[in-house]
Amino acid sequence: MRAVPPDGLLTGEDGRVRCWWPGNDPEYLRYHDEEWGRPVRDDVRLFEKICLEGFQAGLSWITILRRRDHFRAAFAGFDFEKMASYTQADVERLLQNPGIIRHRGKIEAAISNAQKTCDLIAGEGSLADFIWRYAPAETARPARMNYETLRTMPQTPASQALSKDLKKRGFRFVGPTTMYALMQAAGLVNDHLEGCWCRDNILKS
Repeated sequence: MRAVPPDGLLTGEDGRVRCWWPGNDPEYLRYHDEEWGRPVRDDVRLFEKICLEGFQAGLSWITILRRRDHFRAAFAGFDFEKMASYTQADVERLLQNPGIIRHRGKIEAAISNAQKTCDLIAGEGSLADFIWRYAPAETARPARMNYETLRTMPQTPASQALSKDLKKRGFRFVGPTTMYALMQAAGLVNDHLEGCWCRDNILKS
């Protein structure tokens, strides 16, 4: 496991100061710099993040990231309308796919969540609008986002509320810790550390 600097920051080979967690892995660096924490308001991309965060449970995120293209190919680009029609035969097919995480419960949950997403959109109009209702106000956020603060925040009242609502609607693998990871990844919160170049870049965008 990568050692964490006292302040949670690393200076990359390009001279930029970043959060420690991508290290010097090029794919992880691109994800950190270009995706993580940047607002996502597209229904399909948000659904993808819900699914991938569910698959990540118990695993490292880099494991999922390195397989993301395989996941997208296997799950019709996370088009939830197409996935909602998947049958048990599709579950068995996906269990034979070495490019994804072959966990029956997670595969079945992704398909079920696609069906629940269609139901949610039928009632709410948009998955994005629904998810973004749970973005916490800045006044509810820590005054400073340093490593110690981030380390002690595996979930929040907002992620607990989002998790509770999704579970009530029949979603699976959407616990409050998983939903906080979703909120971080999709930009509902900006958890880049103080001093990371991305933090101010997102705030200014």
